Amino acid sequence: MPDAAATAPAPASADAALSFLTEMSPDLRGAAILAGDGTVLAASGDAGAWAEEAVGLFASADAAGGEPVEQIHVATQAGEVFALRHAGYAAVAVTERFALASLTFFDMRSALRELAKDA
Repeated sequence: MPDAAATAPAPASADAALSFLTEMSPDLRGAAILAGDGTVLAASGDAGAWAEEAVGLFASADAAGGEPVEQIHVATQAGEVFALRHAGYAAVAVTERFALASLTFFDMRSALRELAKDA
């Protein structure tokens, strides 16, 4: 899950980023904030599961294009997955079906920008 190296933020900052996503996205089922190396900094639910799945998702997308991707959006009948890398961090979110992709990515990018400022 390569991305620019980032200094580890205070745990409260990662929790604040996750809280921001939760508050801003009413369709959100769950989310995680990760360091560039795939370490989970904050997550709803099992951090280990989030780490494994997020790293796998980014690895698959990177392999398909031959270079690191910035964002991923997967939509299914059951819901949607959004993943974004920014400023040495990553965010992954699972939402209900038909979440607004542009708004979801905007909120994720905003959360990661704030996290990077706090690092």
